[in-house]
Amino acid sequence: MAHAHRSKNSVALIHPQQSVYPPVLNAPVGSVPRRFGVTNPSFGPVPPFDPASLPQPGFVLNPAVLVGMEQRRSLSLLQFMSNEGLIPSPEEELKRKNAIEKLKEIVLTWVKRVAWQRRRPKQQISVTSATILTYGSYGLGVHGPESDIDALCVGPFFASMADDFFIVLRNMLERRPEVSEIHCVKDAKVPLMRFKFDGISIDLPYAQLRLLYVPDNLDVLNPYFLRNIDETSWKSLSGVRANECILQLVPNVENFQSMVRCVKLWAKRRGVYGNLFGYFGGVHLAILAAFVCQRNPHANLNVLISSFFKTFSGWPWPTPVALEGGRLPTEGTRDTRALMPIQLPCSPYEYCHSNITKSTFYRITTELTLGHALTRDLLRLDFDWNDIFEPFCYSKKYSRFIKIYLSSPNQDHLGDWVGWVKSRFWLLLAKVEEVQGLCDPNPTEFIDPDSGEPNVVFFWGVQPGRINFSDIDVVEDFFLQNIKNSGYQGHPGKMVLSVLPTSQLPGYAQLDTGSWKRTKACWRMSDYHQPRLPVFSQHLPLYFVGYAATNEDVKRLNAWS
Repeated sequence: MAHAHRSKNSVALIHPQQSVYPPVLNAPVGSVPRRFGVTNPSFGPVPPFDPASLPQPGFVLNPAVLVGMEQRRSLSLLQFMSNEGLIPSPEEELKRKNAIEKLKEIVLTWVKRVAWQRRRPKQQISVTSATILTYGSYGLGVHGPESDIDALCVGPFFASMADDFFIVLRNMLERRPEVSEIHCVKDAKVPLMRFKFDGISIDLPYAQLRLLYVPDNLDVLNPYFLRNIDETSWKSLSGVRANECILQLVPNVENFQSMVRCVKLWAKRRGVYGNLFGYFGGVHLAILAAFVCQRNPHANLNVLISSFFKTFSGWPWPTPVALEGGRLPTEGTRDTRALMPIQLPCSPYEYCHSNITKSTFYRITTELTLGHALTRDLLRLDFDWNDIFEPFCYSKKYSRFIKIYLSSPNQDHLGDWVGWVKSRFWLLLAKVEEVQGLCDPNPTEFIDPDSGEPNVVFFWGVQPGRINFSDIDVVEDFFLQNIKNSGYQGHPGKMVLSVLPTSQLPGYAQLDTGSWKRTKACWRMSDYHQPRLPVFSQHLPLYFVGYAATNEDVKRLNAWS
């Protein structure tokens, strides 16, 4: 197939007959393997497939002909990816790179300011530093043109999350002209700030290391740097560490990147992507793809895709999937509650967080089996990549749907409300399964244009069963009570559940288009829109620290200022 030379943020295709395999990455202590990104490659026209080139019955197939046919299939898949707009343009890649570089400059200025406010010695102020590490789809080089950037701010021992990150750094970002829509997600499992930088959505959690100087090329796999860190910082670092392990363990990074893009598109089109809905998340698919790449180190892209479906359609779940060369699970550490356990390669004790239920497990395994049937013979005359990525037909599969209507009087509060409710969807799905049986939670979000208030609507497919209107009222009351007791600090919106037959689906509910839209959780501090009090340092009385979000923040800052 066509391999690609690795560069920091570009791909250059070479002739398929050239054998190019990246060297094994041996990262020195204190450094980390560079990040891999791709831009939109310039594909030449793929020659049409000529059936006459196939051998006739009774003839032995020449291995060279077989290799050529596989390469042609791989090139056609790469062309398909380009046509689908899965790969960012060079201009988009440059914009993302510049945003990260500017963020690094901001956090370096921030940590110097915090050190000065903390009255650290002048020598420490001069040498202290912080940095930004990317992870997720961007860190793996598998992001799309509209993908967010997952970035981690890593700071020294004296820069705290509650005071310095959520107040001082937040105020510095808020004053930047490139930054907009900044929110603090403080109650999540991994607390973070969410904002747009030059129009690019960025999630920014924080990790505090027991260091004075945080190098720009921090080796997050080196135990020395991770000693004695708190649990929140450990969780924040897990995504970066998983990325680095994966990139070091796959035999061909470019093949891996192309494969992840393909299986991610497949999962979205077939409605089995979205961790909050009980389906695969990005890290799940990345590890599964890396597993297949390890088993087929010299395979073309089309063979890797075929092997993906073959491997996991017949996988003996709940046997865990673990990468070779990763840290193998120790005895008794397996996640016995997970239906499809996938081990993070950076730790023998950690598994990918999963919300997979009996319903979603059935849907995922069904789609894997179908994918295997479609890719079993990639060289047949009537093979078409579009068949694999055909959107799932919800309206033909299900006769009824549960409609989940979420609304808020204020558009600014809608994202907060929807994000919080989605984070609890696993409870709703479990309750629906208890009442109804199998349920297919379609991750696609819709908007009711006839409603007089900002809203988001979901439609979950259900088969004819025991559920009726009285049952759905019980489910709604149960879930609303759970939301009420979950500690939501934003402005609560409205939620209404109802059951609709397929014939009564509204016109805006285009369930079979394969589109996939989501609203990320972005609940703010409870008094975000209220006047905030300025905070000054007691050691430096005239020095303005920033605006505190709450009175508790003021007390906390005064304790150390």
